[in-house]
Amino acid sequence: MTDPTGILVGYARCSTDEQDLTAQRDRLTELGVTEDRIYVDHGLTGTNRARPGLEKALAAVRAGDTLVVPKLDRLARSVPDAHAIADELAAGGVRLSLGGQIYDPADPFGKMFFSILATFAAFEVDLLRMRTREGMKVAKANGKLRGKQPKLSAANQRRLCQMHGTGEHTIADLAETFNVSRATVYRVLAAAGTDR
Repeated sequence: MTDPTGILVGYARCSTDEQDLTAQRDRLTELGVTEDRIYVDHGLTGTNRARPGLEKALAAVRAGDTLVVPKLDRLARSVPDAHAIADELAAGGVRLSLGGQIYDPADPFGKMFFSILATFAAFEVDLLRMRTREGMKVAKANGKLRGKQPKLSAANQRRLCQMHGTGEHTIADLAETFNVSRATVYRVLAAAGTDR
């Protein structure tokens, strides 16, 4: 049961700039959070703890308030991160609402359940990584994944080395001519054994 004097502060996050926060904002509104109390992070992964929107949301809640998040994976994607947030909420006397279900991190049962949810969220991320790696392995075996392509074609690499060999062009000149960084020029020369 939430304290009637406490306020609801919402937090929403999406990992990429292409994703839309509308569904999460709508869910937070359904759960009673007013638009002016919703904090968001756009284009930041859950594993990145430096999330300005989350920091503002955590700064906005006080004892007796409730932090409202549509789903746990929007708040934390690792067990240590979830524990750190839970500890911060418990220390401040703040409850957590995940999709409408209230958890009091200061309550032993709430703390245990929060830990279980965080473990499942981390497990889900690990499964996704594993599936991605497996998919990349299959794509590579089928010749559909070739890895990072060189900045310069083989012909341009030879041309760059020839130009360097004349002694008439500086590294900066070559970088500008081939529209690459100086580091790329050095790598091409080193690979060709002409970096002396």
